[in-house]
Amino acid sequence: MAEEAVVAFLLENVKNLVKDQVDLISGAEAELEQLQRMLEMIEAVLKDMAEMQAKGHRFTQLQKHIREAVYNAEDVIDASLTHRSKDRTNQWIPSSKNLSLAKKVKDLREKELQPLYDRATQALAGLPMRDAASAGATAAGTSDDDNRLQKKPREDNVVGFADQEATLLKYLKEETNELDVISIVGMPGLGKTTLAWKIYRDPKTEYEFPTKIWVYVSQEFNLKDVFLAILKKFTQTDMSSRNVQELAREVRSRLEKGRFLLFMDDVWTVEDWKQIEDALPKTNKTGKVLITSRHEKVAERANPKRDPHQLRFLTFDESWELLQLEVFGKNNSCPSEVEGLGKQIANQCRGVPLAVIVIGGILVEKRVDRAFWEKVSESVNTYIVQDDRQKRTENIILLSYNKLPHDLRDCFLYLGMFAEDSEIPAWKLTRLWIAEGFIKQNRNHGIRSLEEAAEDNLNDLVARNLVMVEKTKANGDVKTCRVHDMIREFCKDQAGLDNRNFFQEVKKTREGVFHPQISEIGKCRRLSIHSHVVEFIRTRAKGPKVRSFLCFSKETVNLPTECIPSIPEAFELLRVIDVSPIKFTKFPPKLTRLIHLRYITLSGNDLKALPKDASKLWNLQTVRIDTTAREFDIKADIGKMKQLRHLKTKAAIVLKEVQGEGGENLQTLSRLSTKSFTEEVFSRAKNLKNLGIRGNLATIENKNLMEKLERLEKLKLVHDTFSANGSAGSALQRLPPQDNFPPNLRILTLSSTCLDWRHMTTLGSLRKLEVLKLKEMAFKGRRWEAESNEFRCLESLHIVRTDLEIWTIASGDRPFPKLKNLVLKNCERLQQIPSQLGRSLQFVELERVTKPLVDSAKKIETEKQEMQKRESGGRRGGFKLIISPGDASATTSS
Repeated sequence: MAEEAVVAFLLENVKNLVKDQVDLISGAEAELEQLQRMLEMIEAVLKDMAEMQAKGHRFTQLQKHIREAVYNAEDVIDASLTHRSKDRTNQWIPSSKNLSLAKKVKDLREKELQPLYDRATQALAGLPMRDAASAGATAAGTSDDDNRLQKKPREDNVVGFADQEATLLKYLKEETNELDVISIVGMPGLGKTTLAWKIYRDPKTEYEFPTKIWVYVSQEFNLKDVFLAILKKFTQTDMSSRNVQELAREVRSRLEKGRFLLFMDDVWTVEDWKQIEDALPKTNKTGKVLITSRHEKVAERANPKRDPHQLRFLTFDESWELLQLEVFGKNNSCPSEVEGLGKQIANQCRGVPLAVIVIGGILVEKRVDRAFWEKVSESVNTYIVQDDRQKRTENIILLSYNKLPHDLRDCFLYLGMFAEDSEIPAWKLTRLWIAEGFIKQNRNHGIRSLEEAAEDNLNDLVARNLVMVEKTKANGDVKTCRVHDMIREFCKDQAGLDNRNFFQEVKKTREGVFHPQISEIGKCRRLSIHSHVVEFIRTRAKGPKVRSFLCFSKETVNLPTECIPSIPEAFELLRVIDVSPIKFTKFPPKLTRLIHLRYITLSGNDLKALPKDASKLWNLQTVRIDTTAREFDIKADIGKMKQLRHLKTKAAIVLKEVQGEGGENLQTLSRLSTKSFTEEVFSRAKNLKNLGIRGNLATIENKNLMEKLERLEKLKLVHDTFSANGSAGSALQRLPPQDNFPPNLRILTLSSTCLDWRHMTTLGSLRKLEVLKLKEMAFKGRRWEAESNEFRCLESLHIVRTDLEIWTIASGDRPFPKLKNLVLKNCERLQQIPSQLGRSLQFVELERVTKPLVDSAKKIETEKQEMQKRESGGRRGGFKLIISPGDASATTSS
């Protein structure tokens, strides 16, 4: 349950206080240690509750009270530390405040937490353990819960499935050497069950498969009921008295021979599928199984040899057609006075059939009321969530939400903080999750960093089709992602003040009033705002409980100088501030007083320094500064910022002082000025994973410092030799020798180095290099003659802006043997891609290149297509060619 995360976060904070902040808590140590033990007991009780039948209003209210009590404890402790830090001197803290903190902690523990712990243990004593045999809904959908949520598959007003049905029917006709499983996956509301039902009812499948069986698996999985539903197709005999093993043998016996098509609708987990597949006859190569699932890992387990069929979104034309059918029926057209508004509404449904159907049900009652249609068009998503009387969207997403692991639920709801239809950088999202305290290191998967655990969480949400991948990195990891507006509205609704008080979006109503009202800001714990930002800041609203303030406005917000202190003054307990659209003229001085800050993202053309007082931010984990300045001075001593993990800006970072003992947690330092490329820095930052360096690289080529960074995986070198008067310096003459590069380097980017192509031999000898990006004339010259034995582990190669004309590879055994991805942009003289690369390539992207280069890529594509024709269709693999408009006509894939 999400309350576990709230308790765990406060527990971790208390532990760190007792361990590291003795001067701040002097006099209150004993009470904090007792609070720590109480929180550990509450955390254990909450874990026990998660294993019990957590149902009923009383139980829900108890969870809410626990969450509120822990929030209150957090507020009291953080506020006391904030006030104490203001009075802090070098040696002395007023003793009255020590006693005050101790008394407050004692009162919290005895008067709030202890009674709730007692109530929780009593509630547990009265709850029965979950009985898997009785809790599951029947496969035929006979339980009360399923009857409420499960509906007959849609047969009327079905739009947009013709092409997908044809693809799946083709798969069903394919001959295979064993039982073939085909999967349909997609986000909630896309129509997976509707498409499967169309195929089930299609006369073509009646002819192909004499035996067709439809089984609704259900979220509350019950294996026995699944087997009974299959056997009903073969016999009317009552087999309910048989055990699961006997039923499994009977199912296998019935399906071993003959052509059959088994539909398994709504398979939720890999564990569920494992139990089902044990009863299926794998040797029957004439049998087919078609499953629908929200989770791609289920599809991957069901058939590792075939890609799942990812259900696409409706096109605009399909959405408009479906909306007209829902509102006006088959034989009536949309009146001209609302047609334009109707098209706007259809477009805002973002291609999800369920959203179109729900909004159609709202509009059908006022078919020609233009004023009402205008009102709906201004806030389609709000109407979908709030005016859906049957709560269809809420119920269908709630099924996925309830199936999430408890520690993933806060990560999911947090997605609602971002602006509508925004592209979310994965790096930002995962670091925000960490700063918010949502991420725990999973010891079951070995020793994983917080960042790796956060990336696992993001990948899990992607696999569950709750998050859409927008862009990927060269190594295939998620670079940016999105959430559908329907899911975003669900997150906002669940997270609002009336539910969990998890976060609140600040909006201005049509009447010109902020919602929530300024007077209610004091209740909120997280705020996101995407418009009317300066107006809100000018209200000087106070948020004594607010821990996060995020702004993702699509427009740049120029903050008046007089408003610069407003944010730190309004939110003294702030942990997260991410306000990159707001342009600051200087670093807000009062921000350094917010000792609970863990994450800072600021932007402004004139931001040139992190002030010395930032050394006091002992909780700070991530600092990201967006500035056009060439250099960014770190006046603070990062050695004193022991929790600092990521320091990131495109400017050259100049470290003024490094005296403290910290630095071991530092993972990202980008981009470090060559002026600060010193042994002192790297001796402290031994655990760096991501390093960027900007400046005159010639000044560091003889410093053998990077070879000691054994954990460094990503390196970016930007050769910047512009002098103060704006004149450019000389090109880089050579690269450091192979032995001077970090030993475990996987990703390397070079920019503006203007090296001769013969120096590529140095890079080609890096044993673990997987991704190489050459940008802005990283290499210069007419010809690159690559050796066949180079780049043995390279998987992705990007070349962006070069004068290269001829690229050849010496003959040999499998040159570039693992190269899958090739990106060539602004290569306006290059004539062709070496033909030898076609063996391994899976993806090629071209932009602003020559026609001969495009032709050579298309030749590789043709060869790949011919190779694929000789193999089974629909299998994993293939080739994708992307050609930007203007270079050639289309994006193709095979």
